[in-house]
Amino acid sequence: MSQPVNGLPLAGLRILDFSRVLAGPYATMTLADLGADVVKIEHPAGGDETRAWGPPFAGGESAYFLSVNRGKRSIALDLKDPEGRELGLDLCARADVVIENFRPGGAARLGLDYEAVRQRRPDIVYCTISGFGAREPRDRAGYDLTVQAESGLMAITGEADGEPTKVGVAIVDVLAGLNAATAILAALRRRDLTGEGGLVEVSLLDSAFAALVHVGTNALLTGAEPQRYGNAHPSIVPYQSFRAADGWIAVAAANDGLYARLCGAIERPDLASDRRYASNEARVLNREPLIAELETVFAGRSAEDWQGLLLAAGVPAGKIRGVGEALRTGKARTRLMDHATGGAVELVGPPVELASVELGARTPPPLLGQHTAEVLGEVGVGDDRLASLEERGVIARSPA
Repeated sequence: MSQPVNGLPLAGLRILDFSRVLAGPYATMTLADLGADVVKIEHPAGGDETRAWGPPFAGGESAYFLSVNRGKRSIALDLKDPEGRELGLDLCARADVVIENFRPGGAARLGLDYEAVRQRRPDIVYCTISGFGAREPRDRAGYDLTVQAESGLMAITGEADGEPTKVGVAIVDVLAGLNAATAILAALRRRDLTGEGGLVEVSLLDSAFAALVHVGTNALLTGAEPQRYGNAHPSIVPYQSFRAADGWIAVAAANDGLYARLCGAIERPDLASDRRYASNEARVLNREPLIAELETVFAGRSAEDWQGLLLAAGVPAGKIRGVGEALRTGKARTRLMDHATGGAVELVGPPVELASVELGARTPPPLLGQHTAEVLGEVGVGDDRLASLEERGVIARSPA
């Protein structure tokens, strides 16, 4: 790994990305935002399946694909072809990190598992992402929906009298991607200190279990199954959404002091002096009558009015907004990127800042095979061989 340039901490680091869909691509996009050179390996026939997961589309590429693949170079390579597999190993030998999320056993069947890659690059950091880790059956495919179901996340999400509900985005995939990026950076740091690479294993199910935090601990300590509370909180009252005159407001009076401020802001000092609500423990025990009183109050004004009044009183509160409204109102860090198909796409940027450094990939999500010739040229594949490989369908090249 060479020294960082232009202030980007991972500049000079090469990531070979065999992953697809969300968890792996989210991890490698995070590393690309930090300056790594991410080479995305895709099958020549269609590539990453999320390219077709739409509508909506922009320039023929799905919004789904665009959301997690900025800053990468794409090479379209058939790894099932012996020559394609050999080229894949050649690329692995020049990489610092290899990441894959093939179905369990898939990398070994292709001859691209950790042991095979380590023969070419002994200090490789190799990350594998699976749905269920080493649990049986070992060949089980992992998808966010089924892992949310198996982990308990769905059981605690939704209205108390409604059905179990998945989170509105593939949150387990996102968490697994973040866990993978973190573990990769830790493995690289260890390599800096010892010279040794290693195998990093991340599973969606373990990521979901970790995300249960206190709810998981509650279940372990009490032996009781946690219940669904909708937008409310099992241990804090009031900490939930309320219907306003024109929408919804979320209120987080997370301690007794904030509750007292809330009562002042809504001009109901009687609710602060009522012994039934004097402490959080009392409010939890008397949840229903208190929430009924608050629902009547909040129905009388607009969500924007309530947000202004509550924030002025120091009470955490927020209007429940649609995604588009939230991105604009919250001034999300978005970036316009000129896409290879023409026109610009607006993408949400990285969620972190680093002093004196502008993080975020500089290039838009790639077309399928956009960098095939460029990347293979770096391992010595000339024009004649490229033409032969393309004719046999081992590679594909984008016209862009």
